[in-house]
Amino acid sequence: MLRRTILVMLVAAMVIGLVASCAPKATPTPTPKPAEPTKAPPTKPPEPGKTYKVALVISLLGDRSFLDSAARGIGWAQERLANVETKIIENADVGEQQLAARAMAEAGYDLIITVGFGSADWTSEIATEYPDTHFALVDATLDVPNGTGLIFKEHDGSFTVGMAAAMLTKTGKVGFVGGMDVPLLRRFQEGYIQGVKYADPNVEVVSGWVGAWGDPTKGKELALTQYEEGADIIYAAAGKSGEGVLAASAEKGLFSMGVDSDQCYIAPGNVICSMMKMVDVSVFDAIKSLSEGTLEAGNRVYGLENDAVGLCYLYDIDTEFLDNGPADMAAKMTNEVIPAVKAAVQRIKAGEMCVKDHMEIYPCDNPAQPGGMGM
Repeated sequence: MLRRTILVMLVAAMVIGLVASCAPKATPTPTPKPAEPTKAPPTKPPEPGKTYKVALVISLLGDRSFLDSAARGIGWAQERLANVETKIIENADVGEQQLAARAMAEAGYDLIITVGFGSADWTSEIATEYPDTHFALVDATLDVPNGTGLIFKEHDGSFTVGMAAAMLTKTGKVGFVGGMDVPLLRRFQEGYIQGVKYADPNVEVVSGWVGAWGDPTKGKELALTQYEEGADIIYAAAGKSGEGVLAASAEKGLFSMGVDSDQCYIAPGNVICSMMKMVDVSVFDAIKSLSEGTLEAGNRVYGLENDAVGLCYLYDIDTEFLDNGPADMAAKMTNEVIPAVKAAVQRIKAGEMCVKDHMEIYPCDNPAQPGGMGM
């Protein structure tokens, strides 16, 4: 007992120092309208007058993509939910993140949100140790009685930008640059390729892997190589490493596609679009449900069916490329690409076709066929 008490005191002291230096970072990304969470019978009615305390434990912000999207959801909750108090604790070291999560549980936080499929094991372990605290995890299932997984159909969203790439390429070759070569990122890659082939089976796709989430220099090198090989549009699904791809497109006067957050503003006229993966919406939904007494254990799935992934123009995010890109490509995006993508999305929503999932979590009995857009 004495040993546990000492451990708790040490952890709390360490994290108090950490928290004092952490603050949410503003991002210049436009704010999509949050989707309403699926309502369920309340498991714990909201307590009148209670302030719900929520902590986001995350790696270093500033990627202008995946991580910043999670922080944006926390910011929405702080701004919009009167009975919620939030805190962001960022640290690149996974061990420090675990210490922070435990300290927040010891401090009586109602909800602790962790981020990334690599956090699944330790989040489950800590959630088991603190059954009175609810945990949410972005990008993986969380199968504990006090846990909620926030997971996405990235293959569906990547399919939509693959269609756009195939319809806009002038060389007949497009690229993909991924962060880490792991099953989740293969889902992005293969969804993208399916979208390309659905729009035009003759378009070639070349792929490369950075091997890291935070190496924009390597991302740029890979992109420049793909451009030299004849690709004129590259989809970057690589976290902060993807910034190198966007920079390469501006340097070469060619084109790229961002991911997770709207990244068109980073290189206006060169970034055609972004594949929105609305982590911000999922985080906000979880916190809103907590404040309403409707946050349940289980896994929440975000896809095209609830407007949470896909080509940014599906959600009227911005007009950076339409305003600054080549006139012929901007006109084609408006008149041909966006209508075609919307039609494909309706077919997916109606169950007329589906996108194969590399992870084989979501079944696909009627996959989109190469050249199917022209049927």
